[in-house]
Amino acid sequence: MAGLTTELDGAGGSQSYPGEEEDEIQPPTSGLAPQAEVSLPRTLTNKHPVMYLNELKRNLTYQLVSEQEVDKEKLYTMSVVIDGREFNGTAKSKKLAKMEAARVALESLYNAVYVPDLENQVNQTQETAEVPWVKDESGIKTEEEEGEEEKSGIMLGKRKFPENGTQIILNKKRKIQTAPVAKNALMQLNEIKPGLEFQFVAQSGPVHAPTFIMSVEVNGTKFEGQGPTKKAARLSAAEKALKSFVQFPNASEAHKALGRQVVNDGDFTSDNAEASNDVLFNNFETNSENGTSCEILPKDKNGMNNLPKARKSVVPSVPDGKNPVMILNELRPSLKYDFVKEHGESHAKHFVMSVVVDGIKFEGSGRNKKLAKSRAAQMALTKLFNLDFSTHPGTKPVPKESHTNVPQELADLVSRLVLEKFCELTDNLTSPYARRKVLSGIVMTTSDNAENATVISVSTGTKCINGEYMSDQGLAVNDCHAEVIGRRSLMRYLYFQLGKHLSGNRLEKESSIFQEKEGGGFMLKPNIHFHLYISTSPCGDSRIFSPHEAAQEVEGGDKHPNRKARGQLRTKIESGEGTIPVTSSGGIQTWDGILEGERLLTMSCSDKIARWNVLGIQGSLLSHFIEPVYFDSLILGSLYHGDHLSRAVYSRISNIENIPPPFRHNQPFMSGISNPESRQPRKAPNFAVNWCVGDAGLEVINTMTGKTEQGASSQVCKQAFFKRFLQLCGKIPTLTGQSVTPLPKVYADAKVTVMEYQTAKQQMYLAFQNAGLGRWLKKPIEQDHFFVSPS
Repeated sequence: MAGLTTELDGAGGSQSYPGEEEDEIQPPTSGLAPQAEVSLPRTLTNKHPVMYLNELKRNLTYQLVSEQEVDKEKLYTMSVVIDGREFNGTAKSKKLAKMEAARVALESLYNAVYVPDLENQVNQTQETAEVPWVKDESGIKTEEEEGEEEKSGIMLGKRKFPENGTQIILNKKRKIQTAPVAKNALMQLNEIKPGLEFQFVAQSGPVHAPTFIMSVEVNGTKFEGQGPTKKAARLSAAEKALKSFVQFPNASEAHKALGRQVVNDGDFTSDNAEASNDVLFNNFETNSENGTSCEILPKDKNGMNNLPKARKSVVPSVPDGKNPVMILNELRPSLKYDFVKEHGESHAKHFVMSVVVDGIKFEGSGRNKKLAKSRAAQMALTKLFNLDFSTHPGTKPVPKESHTNVPQELADLVSRLVLEKFCELTDNLTSPYARRKVLSGIVMTTSDNAENATVISVSTGTKCINGEYMSDQGLAVNDCHAEVIGRRSLMRYLYFQLGKHLSGNRLEKESSIFQEKEGGGFMLKPNIHFHLYISTSPCGDSRIFSPHEAAQEVEGGDKHPNRKARGQLRTKIESGEGTIPVTSSGGIQTWDGILEGERLLTMSCSDKIARWNVLGIQGSLLSHFIEPVYFDSLILGSLYHGDHLSRAVYSRISNIENIPPPFRHNQPFMSGISNPESRQPRKAPNFAVNWCVGDAGLEVINTMTGKTEQGASSQVCKQAFFKRFLQLCGKIPTLTGQSVTPLPKVYADAKVTVMEYQTAKQQMYLAFQNAGLGRWLKKPIEQDHFFVSPS
């Protein structure tokens, strides 16, 4: 029929199936009689095993014995019966199985070993030309014409070649190849040991970057190789097998034996002369377009091969909009991401994924596994390759003024420790008190590298007390916002540490975070630092910005730094969320006015943090005994904007003057985290929780009453702190000039007697007023006029 082609049959004959006879293959006309016995050499090279066997035993029939699937690959078993003996061969195709059966028969019956003639096979493929078939008028080849062609050619199985060695092809042209294709390790191994079977062993790694393991048995030894594909794994196994029994004096001779070019082949004493043993064999993909042999390139001064630019793993200077997982896989292929845990309520799940890069484990969390993987990769890129994923200036950390700089890794550590502690305290967030909108925590570090970080307090809350529940005995907590409750929990810890100095035990005193100061009083030991974490930006001035529009800001930050709303003192409102600017008159709140229905106003958290950066977090009572304690860093879990946060908590009162020592204007390190929390658009609960190190569990405060749910006073209320103060007063040294002879009985009196503290507070109020940012609003004075009998 017109258009038919003759295909090359690599097995040396057509396939035969049960019930069919194999076509007889005529031996070449060598002058011997048809029945004359053919003597075989010890090594067979120039013919196919099936041809050799057909020359010795005519009319053999090959039968399909079995067909099975192993590791998703089909295996065929063919058999041939000779002189009553059955010989089997198994391979991935029927053609190869016939070849294996014939090879086994030749070895068993005639002690002849088949070794393919590779050079002849390669030469036959180098010269091809179009030789049309001779057809009759109907376009169908006649039997006589076919017989003539059969006589003029050299028969190899069903391959037909003319005397000049040109392959006959019907109506098809082939491109002339200029040089033989370079052979990789798999090709070399199959030529030396034909019929080898590679077995699938295992698959590991994620779906997007799997790792396959393949094995092959050669000379009774099993070799395994792995790679990102089965093809690459087979190549790796073949390389190991070849290296076990193919030896060369040096790598250069090995490449010459494989027909390759070697750059700088003269000086074997130089570092560039010998190619690495890892690239002894070609990859499956060739570097040249025409399939010519690969060139082994010398190494550069850094010891890396001068690969083409497309093959190099170059660390980008900026992320360039790529997903962190994609960037990391380009730099470190075949990484495996592991699922660590999930926590959170059913409607707000949180997943944690981890990845190990260069022996270091990185974890990322997010509302889905994809986001968690991305954040884990981002942390690895930031740590190992110094990639900055800050999309706009506002997301960059704000460093401290002092020489001690807190790294980004510490910000992520503080966040993770607080979240883990909160999960632990709420039974993996299954407790009803795990509901929250804002979470805050304080972490203490005892060294610059943060190896011994400890969570000191954890708290939640977003509301303030209802005005009618104000206490004139100091039994109610007015402000139940998370960061305010967290700071009061830290004050409990400071009282506990000071209490160790009441003990007569020297070891007990030395275990305190405080050391005695010359001249009286106490100060923090060196390298003791406190870090405040808040899951979102504190209410007030630091949160007055549009986070999505801020992403479009250019270098230089806020486009409207002088806007009237910027930097204003703001107050929280009773029975609601959010803040409003203080009135220009700075009105005074009265006890009877609030009880009659006037809303109780409380200064915003941004304003209070700005106050702590001047007066310290210890408060006025503890200032009798210790020097001011400042936060070393401020970490936000979401809504972080460096310009707005630094203005709110520090720079808006940079004009402050005449602060008496030891007080100062503290600028903490400010940063967001690598895994920002997602916004939680739901109603805030009517409770707040607090915990301090050493507590058995959470204390729950009703935010409307400012007391516990059982109606008792909280452990962080004013009266509780005043009692602790009276237990220390007169029993431990106080700071010079701040001790009072009579023991104070009224809470307000104990506060005002610390003169340096009161002076620094007045200077802070004055700085806000001079900057035109409003007047600090105070609570009714009746709240502080209570007394406690010393116990």
